[in-house]
Amino acid sequence: MRYPEGGGLTAERRAFREGVRLQAGGRFAAGEKTAVIAKDLRVGVRSVERWRRAWREGGLEALRSAGPANSPTVTDAQFAVLEEELGKGPSAHGFEDQRWTLVRVQTVIRRRLRVSLSVATVWRLLKRHGWSWQAPSRRALERDEHAVEVEEGGVAAGKRLAAASGAWIVFEDEAGFSMTPPIARTWCRRGHTPVIRVRGRSRRRTSVAALCCYKPGEKSRLIHRPRTHLLLKGARKSFSWQDYRDLLVRAHIQLNGPIVVVWDNLNTHLTAGLKRYEAEHDWLTTIRLPAYAPDLNPVEAVWSLVRGAMANTAFDTPDDLDNTLRRELRRIQLRPRLIDGCLAATGLAINPPTPP
Repeated sequence: MRYPEGGGLTAERRAFREGVRLQAGGRFAAGEKTAVIAKDLRVGVRSVERWRRAWREGGLEALRSAGPANSPTVTDAQFAVLEEELGKGPSAHGFEDQRWTLVRVQTVIRRRLRVSLSVATVWRLLKRHGWSWQAPSRRALERDEHAVEVEEGGVAAGKRLAAASGAWIVFEDEAGFSMTPPIARTWCRRGHTPVIRVRGRSRRRTSVAALCCYKPGEKSRLIHRPRTHLLLKGARKSFSWQDYRDLLVRAHIQLNGPIVVVWDNLNTHLTAGLKRYEAEHDWLTTIRLPAYAPDLNPVEAVWSLVRGAMANTAFDTPDDLDNTLRRELRRIQLRPRLIDGCLAATGLAINPPTPP
């Protein structure tokens, strides 16, 4: 930035520079040389030459200040138009990927609003209107947006059913964890990439199925069940329907009440054994999440918390992995506010039943 005041001059500084130019104009009339004037006034020779040309054309009035420069601005009405254009996505404006950069926003402003702004001004404009530089989340192309409407989909029906029957609404999901830890950013000297030492040959993997349990007036609960995959030929490497059945029975006992389970369309969840078990027990009701809608499941946020705590951790033995998983899941279990925060991240809310 050229000036510390944010790109312009203060009124005092403009008056001072005007006085310098007027002094130079008086010495032009006296016939003094350009080099002498520049040396006495401590300015550049080219500046004095420019002032002399202006003085010859317009006299002293041409050397007076014209006031502060009028920098181009974007009004609130224009920014509303800009937001509408940015909402169409970069591809609608001829860009190949789905990423807005300051230069691209600058281009859209110039094309659509006919205003030329610097990159720094574009940054200040976006920040002033609540925009920020963010990492986007992925969303599948196959996702049906109509099917994931919160108040019209199956999740909302499950919420109403749980509220009417006094049941717990339970979200289920499973995830796998290996000896190779997630990578997170860390401070390091520039030009020296940090290195995380991990087990290169370990194929040990642990799966965890977890339930986030909610009920108005009750503390939120997290119930989980780990499964260690055996490195044997033909051994099962995922949860069976009996494992899910046992997990639901365990949740029913711990919660001491009926449960409405909301989970995805995993083929194991759709087996005949689970459907038969549900039909035989009136305390169990299952609701299917729409396809490609993991953002409606608060357990996904639980996995993010666990992986964030495990980032850059070098596991020496499989027991280290299991101990870390148990410790982090236990930490979340003891903090119901974290489980509530996972639900809030989905945009869902568990409301108490409305009295008749």
